Amino acid sequence: MKEIESLPSFRPDSLDEYVGQEEIKKRLRIALQAAKLRSEPLDHVLLAGPPGLGKTTLAYVIARELRKNIYITSGPVIERGGDIAAILSSLEEGDVLFIDEIHRMSKPAEEVLYSALEDFQVDVMIGKGPTARSVRIRLKPFTLIGATTRSGLLSPPLRNRFGMIFELDFYSVDELTKIVERACQLMNIPIEREAAWLIAQRSRGTPRTALRLLKRVRDVATVRREERITPNTVLRTMDILEIDSLGLDEMDRKILRTIIEIYDGGPVGLEALAATLNVEIDTLKEVYEPYLLRSGLLVRTSRGRAATDLAYQHLGYKRVRGGLFDGYPAEPSEDKGKNCSGSLEGAS
Repeated sequence: MKEIESLPSFRPDSLDEYVGQEEIKKRLRIALQAAKLRSEPLDHVLLAGPPGLGKTTLAYVIARELRKNIYITSGPVIERGGDIAAILSSLEEGDVLFIDEIHRMSKPAEEVLYSALEDFQVDVMIGKGPTARSVRIRLKPFTLIGATTRSGLLSPPLRNRFGMIFELDFYSVDELTKIVERACQLMNIPIEREAAWLIAQRSRGTPRTALRLLKRVRDVATVRREERITPNTVLRTMDILEIDSLGLDEMDRKILRTIIEIYDGGPVGLEALAATLNVEIDTLKEVYEPYLLRSGLLVRTSRGRAATDLAYQHLGYKRVRGGLFDGYPAEPSEDKGKNCSGSLEGAS
């Protein structure tokens, strides 16, 4: 565990600077103001959602708004009840403890956390065998912020001890455009709005991806000695990275092509698909599938995954009736695979 004294360069310092998640920010503002007026710690907060949506950043912002120290750790490293007890006993009044991937905490550590969240006290066993005894440690009131990418794995007793539970949503292209423009201001790099929009369009709805792509675009601009980032710079970078107009990379397209060409568009079971692609099932399910589902390129059926009409259209295939699974086998069209860089239509 370590204390964070300053925020990373791209992280906002306040809720006003934090782009997106407007409903969550509205509820947080009220809770923060009430906690300050009562001179009490903020109620415990659970942040849930896919990776890259800003859960960690929001935890930093909450600590900044409270003007308190924030300490960070992660669920997998907390193995014993004594581990979490040691962390909690070191907190000062009003401090914020951020636990990332909190659903991966061990059961003994989680059980110690129950009384800490409700009564600000923990019971620790001293010694072993017949001479062992329980010692109660009083804790200074604190705020726990837990983050999870899989809220369904969080045990009900732990989940119910959070006073506020927020499900972060994916960002719109306009919101991501603002994030890209703000990052460019911090880096002192001029960027045309159309170029920022093109980066946002390919960012899969997540700020982390947007900032990662921006850095690669900056690399290309630097090598080409360009003084500002233009739409052509972005499109050139996306061609190099093989990222198309929907934000799909080569692996995303490989998944869709496999379903279309080998399994006639599906449905196909996840295990069979993972075996064909030589990819771990968990990686396929947690890393690649969510965005393909959200983009409408893939659907889940009772018999497995299937490619949609949008997937056929985007990859340049056309459907022909009479497939192996009573679906539609693929017949490649002449422009198959030529949808990598996209166009500037619709950019604003």
